Amino acid sequence: MEYTIVLLPGDGIGPEVVGQAVRVLKFVSQSSGAVFHFDEHKIGGSSIDQFGSALTDETLAICQKADAVMLGAVGGPKWDNPDGKVRPEQGLLALRKGLGVFANLRPVKVHPDLISSSPLKPEKLAGVDMIVVRELTGGLYFGQPKGRETVNGHERAVDTLIYTDDEIRRVVQLAFRLAQKRKQKVTSVDKANVLESSRLWRKVTAEVAAEFPEVSLENMLVDTAAMRLVTSPASFDIVVTENMFGDILTDEASVLVGSMGMLPSASLGDQNAGLYEPIHGSAPDIAGRGIANPIGTILSAALLLRYSLHMTHEAARIEKAVEQTISAGLRTTDLGGSLSSQKMTDEILARMKQ
Repeated sequence: MEYTIVLLPGDGIGPEVVGQAVRVLKFVSQSSGAVFHFDEHKIGGSSIDQFGSALTDETLAICQKADAVMLGAVGGPKWDNPDGKVRPEQGLLALRKGLGVFANLRPVKVHPDLISSSPLKPEKLAGVDMIVVRELTGGLYFGQPKGRETVNGHERAVDTLIYTDDEIRRVVQLAFRLAQKRKQKVTSVDKANVLESSRLWRKVTAEVAAEFPEVSLENMLVDTAAMRLVTSPASFDIVVTENMFGDILTDEASVLVGSMGMLPSASLGDQNAGLYEPIHGSAPDIAGRGIANPIGTILSAALLLRYSLHMTHEAARIEKAVEQTISAGLRTTDLGGSLSSQKMTDEILARMKQ
C-alpha cells in the first residue's frame, strides 16, 4: 500500500519534533512494506512570511487530497500581534474547517514512572487513563458575527457562540462509540446553567445517550470538571465537550502526565484522512536548541497509523516502544532528563527494532 502524508511543520519547535516523528514513520515504512510519500508545506507564521497567508488555498487543497496530515505547531512572538489582520492561528482554524475534522481526540494517560513529574500527589494519579473528545469546528472560535467596533466612544469586541444540533450530535456519537470499547462511561461537559448553547448540547447528548443504553452518561458543568481534573482525575474515562472548554481542559490535563510534550492528538471527521499533532505550542523559547520532547508528536504519528491508515499493529508498536523508553528512565529536559530530541527518538527506535 502507498500513502501520502502531508507534513506541516509550522513554527518554533514544530519542524524539530515533526522531523523526529518522520524518522519513526520511515522505520515503520521500511519494516511493514507500506510506502509513505511525505509532502511538506508551510502553515502559520512561516507561511505568512512567504505567502502573506497563514494557510494558502493550494496547501489546503493538497491536504484535502492526502491520506493524513501531520502538524507541528504554529505561532511565536514574531507574529504575536492581537490586532494583526493575519495571524498564524488562522491557518490552523482554516485547516480544521477545510478538512472537515470535527472531533479532536486527546488521550491522557499517566505513565507510572512519570508520576513524580506531575505536581499532583501520586495517589491522585493512579489509574488515570482518559480520552477527551473536543468538538473542533464550532463554538466561539468560528461563530459569526465576530469583530470589534467603536460604540459611543468605547471599543467593543464581539464573539458569537453558535452550535447546531447536528454539530453536537456527530461528536457526541463518536464519544459514545469510543466508550463502548472502553469503560462504557461518558462525561459530557457544558455550562448549561448559564449558556443556551450548552442547554442544546445537553438536550442532544441525552438523545444520543438513548441510542447507547449500555453506556452511562454523566453531565458535568465545566467549572466542576476543571476541579475534578485535579482532585479525582481517575474518575474520568471518555470526556466530550465543546471547542473552547476542550481547549482549556486538555491543557489542564497535560499537567497530570508531567509535561505538555507527552500528549498527542488526532482530529477526525467523516473521512479516513485526519489531522495529527501534539497538543503543545511552538515553544519559541527552546526552538533551535534540539531539546524539545518529541514524544507527543511521535505518539501522534501512532494515532495517524491507527485512525487514518488502519495500521493498528504498527501504532501499538510505537506506543509500546515509547512506554519502554520511559520505563528505562530516559528523559528529555522537560521531564528532568538530559536527552536531546534526537537521542530520545534514537532510544524509541532502538526499542522498535528489538
